[in-house]
Amino acid sequence: MSIERTRNFCIIAHIDHGKTTLSDRLLESTGTISEREKEDQLLDSMDLERERGITIKSHPVAMRYRADDGLDYRLNLMDTPGHVDFTYEVSRSLAACEGALLIIDAAQGVEAQTVANVHLAAKQNLTIIPVINKIDLPNADLPAVRQQLEDILAIPADEAIAASAKAGIGIHDILEAIVKRIPCPPKNVDDVLRALVFDSVFDGYRGVVGHARVFSGRIAPGQLVKLMSTNKNYEIKEVGVFTPKMLAQPELNSGDVGYFIANIKSTAELKVGDTLTDARKPAAEQLPGFQEVHPMVFSGIYPINTADFERLKAAMGKLQLNDAAFVFSSESSVALGFGFRCGFLGLLHMEIIIERLRREYDMDIISTYPSVIYEVVKTNGDMLEVDNPANLPDPSVIEEIREPVVKCFVMVPNENIGDMMQLIMDKRGVVEHTESIDTKRVMLTAVVPLNEILVDFHDKIKSLTKGYGSMDYEPAGYRASNLVKLDMLVNAEPVDAFSSIVHRDKAEFRGRAIAAKLKDVIPKQLYQVAIQAAIGGKIVARESVSAMRKDVTAKCYGGDITRKRKLLEKQKEGKKRMKAIGSVNIPQEAFIEVLKTN
Repeated sequence: MSIERTRNFCIIAHIDHGKTTLSDRLLESTGTISEREKEDQLLDSMDLERERGITIKSHPVAMRYRADDGLDYRLNLMDTPGHVDFTYEVSRSLAACEGALLIIDAAQGVEAQTVANVHLAAKQNLTIIPVINKIDLPNADLPAVRQQLEDILAIPADEAIAASAKAGIGIHDILEAIVKRIPCPPKNVDDVLRALVFDSVFDGYRGVVGHARVFSGRIAPGQLVKLMSTNKNYEIKEVGVFTPKMLAQPELNSGDVGYFIANIKSTAELKVGDTLTDARKPAAEQLPGFQEVHPMVFSGIYPINTADFERLKAAMGKLQLNDAAFVFSSESSVALGFGFRCGFLGLLHMEIIIERLRREYDMDIISTYPSVIYEVVKTNGDMLEVDNPANLPDPSVIEEIREPVVKCFVMVPNENIGDMMQLIMDKRGVVEHTESIDTKRVMLTAVVPLNEILVDFHDKIKSLTKGYGSMDYEPAGYRASNLVKLDMLVNAEPVDAFSSIVHRDKAEFRGRAIAAKLKDVIPKQLYQVAIQAAIGGKIVARESVSAMRKDVTAKCYGGDITRKRKLLEKQKEGKKRMKAIGSVNIPQEAFIEVLKTN
């Protein structure tokens, strides 16, 4: 099909605003899928995606549509993940398009991520078509959403299309708007091959399948191509389009979106955002916007049964084939045995990986408290990157520790603004400015340490605002902070699994919480066991597990008190000797319990 009748677009929205349902309706309306193949959430192929109602991997699909002007058009749709952890994937999908459908829930209106996604689309100079979805809901408020479009996003309200993806209302109007408003791909400047790789998956039989948008030139089987970030050459075996199944084609031309299969063995070689070019006649420079994806959050993953170590290693290797952003390396802990140090894009990414290991590979695993990468500047000027408290150097050689901070955009109803500001301050954040969105809601922009928002920040926003709050964040560099390593000592022996890097002001509270939990799970010994939280040589919290008492005075009836005292002193000496040579064996269940509560 000619380049003039090709349209490349993606769908962007906040979580749960109906992206996937709309893509299902578009596939049905254009006849891309037959009645027999029809099912809900067609583009979400993973069980987890369907259960949680989220998109984890983006899925491209090519549709044919006969417009009202009687001509046939090819519409290339790229479904994008909605969660903030996958922002880079979204930005690469946007770079492969000329336009975007912006979906807004008619009942909930503009949310934090809607704003972030519009900024991403505007940065790529895309044509934005606003769609107000779910207009059939009883609490839909169309006039208010149209007003928000103009006030917050500066998009004219009369451009918005009212629709309901579930009921199939307005689907024809959306398809016509795509054809009329979104420009066709730009014409070939030259015949040099430039294709943007915006995703990749691993197929057990065929190796890596790369998803690409061709900007100029053509890709055909037998061609020798080169990836510009690694300078490696590969031979193309097959090219084609998604309908949503893979359909082989003789070639992909400028403006097309499809897949290519070459002799690439692992997804780590094929990076998202890379440029594919002809090996014999290469392009002078890469397509803009490529960056390496770096993990933001780290956690230790250990098998509960140490015999499963090899199985866990194999399972992680398979997962990594489909997800190049997930990294892992072997580590061992005195307490938990052999396991892996894993890096993730964010907390949702970590949750998904752990859930997939449990579900798809039937692994019984435990994960340690998530941590971030700290920059440690030593007194001699060297800089280290530390993601594990065990690797933190001696405090005497540390000049300063810097922690990663993020810029948070939090939308809350007006009545919750005080509570929200208090929560941000509790998390050591600073509110930079507030902005009224409409008569009911406010947007707070705050800078917060990433470490503080890892675990329960999102849940607390939802509970404070009765579910009406939403948040989005972006990395904002590093800043120096008063951070210390908190060690947990059991019977004066440090236990590495419970060590963490925390802010000095919060160390005492955190130490007390872990000590109290350990007191409940460590079994009693014949002598008293001290559980202490320490910063360097200073003890900041302490709990004691009382000793099992044997009543040595039971046989002593009557007589002088000195007889009883003599027996008790003898017992005391014995316990002291036991304590000096005894070691406390902390059971596996204790670790699991404590790490769960973290």
